[in-house]
This record gives sequence, C-alpha cells and structure tokens, in this order.
Amino acid sequence: MTVAHLRTYTINKGMLDSWLETFPKLIPVMAEAGIKVESSWVNEERTQFIWIRSYGDDATNIVTAEAKFYGSEYWLANVDHVRSHLSHREIVQIETA
Repeated sequence: MTVAHLRTYTINKGMLDSWLETFPKLIPVMAEAGIKVESSWVNEERTQFIWIRSYGDDATNIVTAEAKFYGSEYWLANVDHVRSHLSHREIVQIETA
C-alpha cells in the first residue's frame, strides 16, 4: 500500500507560467525529504495545478517527511515566493487500493 496526497492548487491569475517554472525546483528538495512526486497536471482552464505526492507505505511517514521538507533550508528561503502563487489548496489523503 502506498500513502499519498492528491493535491489541487488553484493558481493566482496570471501566475501559472511562473508556477510551472517554480515547481520543478521543489521536486529534488521533496525527494531528499522522502516525498516522491508521482505526476502532475494542469486543468483545461489552466487555473489549477493537480498533482500526487507519495510518502511510501506508512502514513506515519507523512509527518516525518513533511517536517524535513518544510524545515529545509530551500523551503524556508523560498516559502513566500512559492505560496504567492496559490490562492487555494485542497489536499486529499489517498492510498492504493
């Protein structure tokens, strides 16, 4: 069983291109923390960024991995820039069937 988050981010108007340049910079930082980006999409209207990030086979990994990611030097230096793109976040925990 894999535990993951299905994340839907509503991107501020006019900021999708900037988000699509910013997001790949987060991937290696997440990987170092134990978070794997499984896949990502943009909706047809180009207003939402939808992605799945996984944490392995144990829900307790979420707490450890997120603490490492959100405490990372990169995140702390860039959190305001990253979050400036987002008007809303919806996060649903999912697991393999």
